[in-house]
Parts: sequence; structure tokens; C-alpha cells
Amino acid sequence: MEKIKQFVESDRGKDIFTVMIVILVGFGSFELGRLSKENSSSGIKIEYMGQEEALGENLSGNVIKAVKFAPEASSGSADNFGKNFFASSRGSKYYSLGCSGGKTIKQENRVYFATSDEAERAGYTLSASCN
Repeated sequence: MEKIKQFVESDRGKDIFTVMIVILVGFGSFELGRLSKENSSSGIKIEYMGQEEALGENLSGNVIKAVKFAPEASSGSADNFGKNFFASSRGSKYYSLGCSGGKTIKQENRVYFATSDEAERAGYTLSASCN
């Protein structure tokens, strides 16, 4: 018993005791976090956009949608495939699909163009935020 007391009171003993407390608190916090999570979840289901929707398959549950980060995927219409520029039907500026300046334009107000020349012939000028 005397050796244990001496070990706990020594600098090395205090360091080991502190490390043990930190580890135990970490494990306890992790377990409390796991317990607080709702267990009603049935897992993750991956949904591939496209053919499944056309076939009318029901893909319910917890879903992570496979999203293409290509600008064409955000246009909302297959008619806009191959279009590289867009403008607001109410404005005078046009934007490239990758330009963040046109993100606030609603999909229903967008007009798409294949080339910048086509947009300029329609009376639009390139936005300064897309240079």
C-alpha cells in the first residue's frame, strides 16, 4: 500500500494518472454520443438518378442521391445539355455555367446559350464576376 501511495504522489505517477483520466473521459464521451443517437435509422441507401426514376421504381428510406457536380446537372433540364452559358431573361448580363455570379438566378428565369457569341448576339454582355 505504501508503494502505491509513493507512486501516485510522484511526478511520473501523476502523469500516468492524468493520461488515464483523459482516455477514460474520451471513451465515456464517445459512448454517450453513441447512446444519444436515435436508433430508428435503418442505414444509408444510395439512389442513382435517372433510369430508376424513369421506370417508376420506389426508392424510399434514408437516401443519399448521386449528384453530378457538372454544371449541366444543375440546369434542371435535359434540353440544356451542351449549353455553356446562361443569362437571366430579365437582365443584360450572361454567365458561364461555372461562374458563381449567376447562382441567384432562378432556373425558370434562365436562358441558355452554347457559345458566348450566341449570348452576345442576343444582346447580353459578359458579367464582370465571370472574368
